[in-house]
Amino acid sequence: MSQNLPIIQRRRIEAEILKQVYETAKERLGVAEAQTLIGESVRRASIAQAQQFAASEPEGTSLESFIRLFDLWTAEDALTVEVKHADAERFEFNVVRCRYAEMYKDMGLGDIGHLLSCQRDGTFCEGYDPDIRFERTQTLMQGASHCDFRYAYKPTDKS
Repeated sequence: MSQNLPIIQRRRIEAEILKQVYETAKERLGVAEAQTLIGESVRRASIAQAQQFAASEPEGTSLESFIRLFDLWTAEDALTVEVKHADAERFEFNVVRCRYAEMYKDMGLGDIGHLLSCQRDGTFCEGYDPDIRFERTQTLMQGASHCDFRYAYKPTDKS
C-alpha cells in the first residue's frame, strides 16, 4: 500500500479486514483474547510500517522528519489539531476532533478503536526512531474532551 495514501484511508481498509478477524477471534477465543490478538497484531504492523517510513528518510530520522509525516495523518480533515509546540526537540498538540474515532464507531468497532488506532501513536515511534518519546494521558476514543499528544526527542547515549 502506498505510503502517500492518507492514513485515514489506510485505516479504513485495514479495519474492514480486521473486523472480520476480530469477530472470528471473539467466537473462537472470547472477547479478551480476541482483543489481545488484535492489539498485538496492530502493534506489530505499526512498528513495521514505521520502519518503512524510516527507511525512506534519506538523511535519517529525527523529530523534524517525523513532524513532516504528520500531514498523512491529518489529510482529508482526519484530525482537527491545536498545535501547542513544534521544534526539533518537542512536538505537542491536542486533537479536538478525530475522524478515526468516528469512523471506527460507525463501523461498529468503537470497542476496539483504541487498539486499531490510538495504540499506534506510541508504537510508531518504536519503529520510526526510538529516540522519539511519546506521552498521552487521554483520548477522544475513550471519551475525553481531547487527545493530548506529547512527543519529545531524547537521544539515547549510544556509547
